[in-house]
Amino acid sequence: MQAEYVIVGAGSAGCAMAYRLAEAGKSVIVIEHGGSDAGPFIQMPAALSYPMNMKAYDWGFHTAPEPHLGGRTLATPRGKVIGGSSSINGMVYVRGHARDFDTWQEMGARGWAYADVLPYYKRMEHWHAGIHGGDPAWRGTDGPLHVTRGPRRNPLVKAFVEAGKQAGYPETKDYNGAQQEGFGPFDATIYRGRRWSAANAYLRPALKRENCTLIRAFARRVVIEEGRAVGVEVDRKGQTEVIRATREVIIAASAINSPKLLMLSGIGPADHLAEHGIAVIADRPGVGQNLQDHLELYIQQAAIQPVTLFTYWKLIWKALIGAAWLFGKRGLGTSNQFESAAFVRSKPGVEYPDIQFHFLPLAIRYDGKVAAEGHGYQAHVGPMRSASRGAVTLTSADPAADPHILFNYMSDPQDWADFRTCIRLTREIFGQAAFAPYSGHEIQPGEAVQSDAALDDFIRAHAESAYHPCGTCRMGAADDPMAVVDPECRVIGVEGLRVADSSIFPQITNGNLNAPSIMVGEKASDHILGRDPLPRANDVPWINPKWAVSQR
Repeated sequence: MQAEYVIVGAGSAGCAMAYRLAEAGKSVIVIEHGGSDAGPFIQMPAALSYPMNMKAYDWGFHTAPEPHLGGRTLATPRGKVIGGSSSINGMVYVRGHARDFDTWQEMGARGWAYADVLPYYKRMEHWHAGIHGGDPAWRGTDGPLHVTRGPRRNPLVKAFVEAGKQAGYPETKDYNGAQQEGFGPFDATIYRGRRWSAANAYLRPALKRENCTLIRAFARRVVIEEGRAVGVEVDRKGQTEVIRATREVIIAASAINSPKLLMLSGIGPADHLAEHGIAVIADRPGVGQNLQDHLELYIQQAAIQPVTLFTYWKLIWKALIGAAWLFGKRGLGTSNQFESAAFVRSKPGVEYPDIQFHFLPLAIRYDGKVAAEGHGYQAHVGPMRSASRGAVTLTSADPAADPHILFNYMSDPQDWADFRTCIRLTREIFGQAAFAPYSGHEIQPGEAVQSDAALDDFIRAHAESAYHPCGTCRMGAADDPMAVVDPECRVIGVEGLRVADSSIFPQITNGNLNAPSIMVGEKASDHILGRDPLPRANDVPWINPKWAVSQR
C-alpha cells in the first residue's frame, strides 16, 4: 500500500487536497477512520442536530472540566465520517473577515493575507448568486463547493434583519463579499436540497479517478525515518500495517487529532513526550497549544404567534417533512433553518466585527431539545476573538486513548465583559418594532437576569461551544519557536510532512470555520504541488468609516 501522497483525514481540508492532487495526476491515498455518509441523517439539511449527537459519525470527545465554567464538561464533536465535520456541521458558510487573514500574515503566516486567500475562496466556490443577489464579483462561480441561500420564507427571519436596521446597524446583502458588517442572509453549503459536504464536493469526484484511493483505517502515528516522514502506521481490519508515502504525508485530522498524531509520532513539546515515553524527533513546544474556539449563548424569546418551527415539531410533521425531502428534495427539510445572520462590532474603536449572530425561528438546543415554552425563537450570539487559549495534550502513548482537551474558556477577564455586551445587544435587537407582533416574554436568560453578576452566572451555566476548535498546529515563520508549520504548511523540523486543516490557523477567524478549513486545503494543494500561488486579489473590503467613534 503506497502512493505519492498519503492524506490522514477525509475532512474539509483533506477532501479538497485529495481532489486537487488527484486532478494534477498524483497518486493519493486518503486514510479515514469513519465510514459512509449515506442516509438522511447527514444528507438532509434540517436533520443537522442528529449526526452531531450520533456515535457512528462523531469522535465523541469532551473537554476536561472547564474551570471558569463551573467545572462543566463540554462536548467537542468532530466528524468521524467521510467529509469529516463538514458532514455533521450546521452547513453555515462564512469565509471570515478580510482583517482575520491580514492578522495571520502579521503573525508570521506570510502569503496568507486576505489578498492571498481570496482567490482560493473564489476557486473553491460555485456561488448561486442569480437566485438571491449578493456580490458576484467577489464570489466564485465554477468551483466544486456549491453555496446557496435558504428560501427565507419565515416572517421571523426577515424580522431579525429589519430589527437590526431599526437598531441602527447596516444591512449587508453578502457578508462573504465586500461588507461583512451588518444584518443579512446566511450562506449555506446546501445544493439541490442536500448537504453539500466536502465529501460530496471534493472526495467523490476525486475517487472517480484511478489515482485516488480511500482506505478505512485508524491512524496510529506517522512513520519517520532519518528525519523524513515515509508513511503512516494504521490499524486496519484488525492488523497494524504501514501505508507508505513516496513523496509526502499530509495530516488533515482536525484541531484535536492532528496535534495528537504529531505528538504520538514524536513531534511536540519534548518534556510532555518524555512523560509518555515517546522518543522525541522534533521538539516543537507549540504542538497542541494555542487551542481556540467560539463560545456562544442562546438568547430565547417566546413567540405569541404560532409562526415558529415549533409547529412542525410533532412526529407527524417530522414524518411529512422527511418524506417530502426523501422523495422530492422539497420543503422544510432542504434548509438548515439558519437563514439570517449578523456581524457587528461590540464598541467604538473595534475596527471590524467581533460578534456574530445566528438567528433561528425556533427555541431549541444543539442536542435537539426544544424549549418547554413551545413557540419561540432565538439568536445564538458570541464574541469572535476571545483571548482565552487552551491546549490538546496526550493522556497516554496509546493511540486509542482520547487526548486531554482543555479550552480554558472564559479565562480572560475581557470575555465576561464581551459576553455581557452580547446579551444586552441581543435584547435590544429583540426589543425593536419589527419583533413587536411576535414577541412574548424572554425565555432565556429571563427578564430578571439584569445585573453583571446575574449575567455572569447565566454565562457560566449556559455558554456552549459553537464547535469551532482551531489553532493547535499554528502556522508561522520557520524561526518562530511556537510555530508548528511554516507558511507552506510544512512541519518545521521534519521532512516530507505537512499539516493542513483548521489546526494551522494562527488565530480564529470570524464566523464558522468550515469555509476557511476548505480554503486551507485548496491553498495547501498548490504549495504541495510546487505551484506558484494564485495571483493576489485587488478587492478592497469595506470597513465601517465610523468604526473609531461609533459602535454602529
